[in-house]
Amino acid sequence: MKTLITRVLAGQLMLAATLMAGAASAGTITLYTSQPEADAAKTVDAFKQANPGVEVNIYRSGTSDILTKMAAEFSAGSPQADVLLIADAVSMELLKKDDRLLPYPEAKLDGIDPSAYDQDKTYFGSKLITSGIAYNSAAAQKPEHWADLATPEYKDGLVMPSPLYSGAAAYMLSGFAADPNYGWDFYEKLKENNTIAVRGNGAVLKSVASGEKPYGILVDFMAMNAKKKGSPVEFVFPAEGVPAVTEPVAIMKTTKNVEDAKRFVDFILSDEGQKLALSMGYLPAKASVGRPDWMPEGVEVKVMPFDIKAVVERTEADKNRFSELFGG
Repeated sequence: MKTLITRVLAGQLMLAATLMAGAASAGTITLYTSQPEADAAKTVDAFKQANPGVEVNIYRSGTSDILTKMAAEFSAGSPQADVLLIADAVSMELLKKDDRLLPYPEAKLDGIDPSAYDQDKTYFGSKLITSGIAYNSAAAQKPEHWADLATPEYKDGLVMPSPLYSGAAAYMLSGFAADPNYGWDFYEKLKENNTIAVRGNGAVLKSVASGEKPYGILVDFMAMNAKKKGSPVEFVFPAEGVPAVTEPVAIMKTTKNVEDAKRFVDFILSDEGQKLALSMGYLPAKASVGRPDWMPEGVEVKVMPFDIKAVVERTEADKNRFSELFGG
């Protein structure tokens, strides 16, 4: 009888252990992302297919909104995010400076340009997203250079994403403000031209595609994908160069599910994850997986060499000055 009881107890213990192991492998992570809603859904669905049993909760908003939300959570002692997938390295550098990111030295980075990720391996660029000039096909002017936008011909006609919401716009703001070829003079002239700053890149695209405003500062993939679908939108990579963000992914130091958070990073950096980014119309961080079909053969994009460390130091002051100039 004792032997039978012992066997039953042993079986129950084994079953409990199996269930606990299953629960551990079928964890949940919370993703904070600034990806467009449709892209975020595709990313999570593909990750879950590659990692059955892992659930993902999503909070999606602009990068600046995400940072504000996270600051409130840190203050309350209750951070919620396990992984981040947000617009720019500057935001990641600010979090790294505050010791909020978990280093992942074993991340698989074969084929990814070293300039796209943090050398301490706390965040990793997932793609290349440039900002250029979009214009409606019916527009009177055909802009070719950034300086064109500050001329009288563009008065009342330009819309741009606000750096108070968009990480890509914030990166461009501080990069341009520090560049002697542009500086704050460029933004002051845009203000004199009655340029409108809207909440995000999606609002810029809607305005330009509808003809409400004929010109816009916009991220490349939104303009090019809209054009491919028939929208009357043209896009210019100014020859003098374009600012570029890398939409990095990172693990929060406070995550309670390190293994699944690492699986998410692994997926984003894998060939499968990079091909997914390509299928969405992005320039992938891993060049070997290909180029988006909207990129004409032979076109090489010149990226402006902004100093990320310098941008980090000035970004908050620049945002405050922008808010005073254009309104919050």
